[in-house]
Amino acid sequence: MKKFMDSDFLLATDTAKELYHNHAARMPIIDYHCHLDPAMVAGNYRFADLTEIWLGGDHYKWRAMRANGVPEEYITGDKPPYEKFMKWAETMPYAMRNPLYHWTHLELSRVFGIDKVLNPDTAREIYDECTAKLQTDEFRAQGIMKKMHVETVCTTDDPVDSLEYHKAVAARPFGTQMLPAWRPDKAMAIENPAAYNTYLAKLEQAADTSIGTFDDLLKALQVRHDYFASAGCRISDHGMATFYATPYTQSEVRAIFRKVREGKTVTQEELEKFRSAMLYEFAVMNYRKNWVQQFHIGVVRNNNARMFKKIGPDTGFDSIGDFEVAASFNRFFSRLDEEGQLAKSIVYNLNPRDNELMVTNAYNFNDGSVPGKMQYGAAWWFLDQKNGMENQLNALSALGLLSRFVGMLTDSRSFLSYPRHEYFRRILCNMLGREVENGELPVSELPFIGRMVEDICYNNAKSYFRF
Repeated sequence: MKKFMDSDFLLATDTAKELYHNHAARMPIIDYHCHLDPAMVAGNYRFADLTEIWLGGDHYKWRAMRANGVPEEYITGDKPPYEKFMKWAETMPYAMRNPLYHWTHLELSRVFGIDKVLNPDTAREIYDECTAKLQTDEFRAQGIMKKMHVETVCTTDDPVDSLEYHKAVAARPFGTQMLPAWRPDKAMAIENPAAYNTYLAKLEQAADTSIGTFDDLLKALQVRHDYFASAGCRISDHGMATFYATPYTQSEVRAIFRKVREGKTVTQEELEKFRSAMLYEFAVMNYRKNWVQQFHIGVVRNNNARMFKKIGPDTGFDSIGDFEVAASFNRFFSRLDEEGQLAKSIVYNLNPRDNELMVTNAYNFNDGSVPGKMQYGAAWWFLDQKNGMENQLNALSALGLLSRFVGMLTDSRSFLSYPRHEYFRRILCNMLGREVENGELPVSELPFIGRMVEDICYNNAKSYFRF
């Protein structure tokens, strides 16, 4: 019987072990999509205790605790930190086979050097040891990033954000590059006119201009797009239900914008036309800057109305959606391709039924200009687990080029999430190693396969994003 999570964890063959230990494990981390707080990075934040760094903002853990019968006051409420942590420790044994079980113990081991199994009996000892370490400089925000060999992170930033913390890190580098990523979703969100007009007031201030017309909106956003570029941004990102490619005219979109500015509610057709116009305009901006654009498709957000009213968004009440994708996907990208304005693009899906759909549609628009120009992105959110990663890798391998894949990301708000890269790397090496030993891949090509592993873990992203 193997020891739990030993050095060969998830590596079932000698070839898998060789690929991981001699190739994957030594590569730095490029975390090109995350939700870290830039202020915490720039300020080299010191965490008060293990509860703050481990449970604060982590809706994956919150969902598990709720499912285990933990009252909300121990999750997002005001119970003392150790009492919250104990509720998490009590949940841990019941989380076996959930990725949280592996992630938890990887984080304890790789960040804190603790190889004990977390349960109610070990909770006090683990909490005290980790909390004590968090008071040292090595375990402040920047120290953790250095410890995990993080070379670059890209945060997720609204067009109105000042980017002052990215500039602060650039002025005083500490070994990890922190770059902004353009996330203009709020500029498309006209379904709530009052909230949208409040947002436009912030955009007016950030761009130092007035926004009375749709053309004014585009000019203001271009000002901010240019500003992001000046701060090192080279990635955009959208979180959407599906792609928007409803036919529209400029006069229609201008009229829709006027309607919203007057505080009037738009119809569903008007909403889709406006979103389609905005998504296209953003894509053109990205192409002109040679940015990479990312599209995260398929989430249904804030489904629990009672809890949304109580504690707000991003608190663990989102889920997989079942939206139609293919037709709008192809209309959107085909227009950009036909006009010669298609930037490098990464597409992610949340519904696993769409794995093969997303790969085959993305590959319609590779044009030979750039290796891997159209990317099928890493297993995302609910799919970010062993089975989900294997399915993503298999779909990409069967219908595309695994060797050109830009690899894993954390998509996390936590400074402890970097072992997810290790988790992915072990799964990748295990798949390739097994196929070499089964005779499905040639052992004579093992040097190339080793380089391919290094490329997927690091080199491809370094080149693709121009880091």
